[in-house]
This record gives sequence, C-alpha cells and structure tokens, in this order.
Amino acid sequence: MNAIAEQALLGSAVSNSHLDGLESETIFLLREVAASFERPALLFSGGKDSLVMLKCAEKAFGIGGIPFPLLMIDTGHNFSEVTEFRDQRAAELGAHLIVRNVEDSMARGTVRLRNPSEPRNAHQSVTLLEAIDEFRFDALIGGARRDEEKARAKERIFSHRDSFGQWQPKAQRPELWQLFNNKLHPQEHFRVFPISNWTELDVWQYIERERIALPALYYSHEREVINRRGMLVPVTDLTPPQPGEVTERISVRFRTVGDITCTCPVRSDAQTAADIVSETLGVTVSERGATRMDDQTSEASMEKRKTEGYF
Repeated sequence: MNAIAEQALLGSAVSNSHLDGLESETIFLLREVAASFERPALLFSGGKDSLVMLKCAEKAFGIGGIPFPLLMIDTGHNFSEVTEFRDQRAAELGAHLIVRNVEDSMARGTVRLRNPSEPRNAHQSVTLLEAIDEFRFDALIGGARRDEEKARAKERIFSHRDSFGQWQPKAQRPELWQLFNNKLHPQEHFRVFPISNWTELDVWQYIERERIALPALYYSHEREVINRRGMLVPVTDLTPPQPGEVTERISVRFRTVGDITCTCPVRSDAQTAADIVSETLGVTVSERGATRMDDQTSEASMEKRKTEGYF
C-alpha cells in the first residue's frame, strides 16, 4: 500500500462517523417506503449491497419484523455460493423470500435468447416486470449506487417507472429536502434506491464495522481464469476456454456478483473486509467497469437496459 492510501486508511479507522449518516438516511428511506406504499418488495440477490440494505432493514424494523418480502430474479446462471447464502440469510431474519426465474420466462416464450450461451443478465427485466404484475408491487427497493455506473448516477432515490416499467431519465421528479413525490397512476411503480449515496468504499467500511457476513466469493480465493480482453473470466462449465486461450490459477475475489456468464473477478489477496477497504482506496475503475462483461458494449449499455425495465 502506498503512503497516501495508508494515511487515508488510518484516517478512516479513526473516524467513520459518515457511516452513521449514511445508515440513518437508509433507515429513514426504508421506513418511508413502508409507510408510503401498499405492496413494496426488497430486491435481494445475496450480494454485498443487498446484504447491507438488509442489515439496515433489520435495524429499521427488527429481526422478523421486515414488512415487505424479499424478491430475487434468478437467471439460472447465478453462483451457487450466493444463492445458498441468500436463502440462509432470509431464513435467519424470518423474511419472506420470493424467487422468480428467467428460465420460466424462457419456457413461456417471453424471453428468447439469440444463442444458448448468451448472458441472461439483461433478460432479467422481463422476468422482473412479470413478477411486478403477478404480485402488483408498487415499489421495489434496490441496492444500486450512483458510483457504480454513469447511468445509475442519473437515478433519483425514488425513481418513477411508467405503466410499461420503463425509466424516463428526463422525466424524473425533484427530490428537495428529502421530500418525495410518490404519486402513482394505475400500473406504475417506483424503484427506490436507499444506498444511492453510498460508495463502494462506504459499503466495505460498513461491512467491516457491522461484521456483515458475505458469500466467500467476495474474499480472496484461488480460481482458474482466462485473461480475455483485459478481464479475468472465471473458468466454469458456462464460461469454458476458447480455442487458443490459456488458463491460469491465481488469487482473485469478486467485487460484484451476478450471472456467471458476464461476471469477472479481480486479482486480490484480500482475506478480510479491512483488507478490501485498503484495496478499494487505490482503485481507479468502477466495480462494474472492471468486472461486468455485459457492460462493455453499447448495445447492452446500462442506460438502454434501465429504460427497458432493468434494476
């Protein structure tokens, strides 16, 4: 670690009172959703951001008192370590977990892949909108943060979706002095992002402070990978080596987890949340920019997907 990063780390260890403010805001927003909407749900993947939100929900409402279900849209290509952890954590909190599958949408014909190996991440939008229609959800609480990706930086905390589930970035509502316009017309809903103002560093500092358990993929482990166009692609049955590619076994961790076919790890020896805080102080590329293959093409850009109903 360089001297600047070491000094910053020591400073954050002395005082991370900013986390109290972020936590208080998130708890306030979760309670605001519970009070303002009839049928909200919390999007819960078992990933680090949704686990941070779940910790805040636990503080807001108490164990067993979370007043809305947890919703997971499963591509069928998720890491088993994450889905198992998701189920375990929901059971520990006594929360109602709803899982809807992209593969069911494929069976219904509402999702059609161009080829069997195509990433299913973007197709979650269809299954999500079907779940919204099935349960008549009027608000979905998500763990997106503004520092993740430039399209998400445009997002309001209370983000209006029209009757088609679409996001119109130029028609968002003002949010002055934490006053939110929650008026809905029939079949419309809101996406609410209580940790919008958190950064990746804030998330890891909070995980360290609160001792939040995470799937083991987030910490350093040895894995076979392929260096493909500057990204470390994990070698799995879904992502095998291409002809001529060379595999190597190195220490890696995942900064974000999603569909196996489009999520890449980064080189790391970080074994603890404190180690990751130290690493994060020195990164210059956003976590999605460094680890999501499906964010690398304009056709699959985040903004395009969000206008179509993505998270």
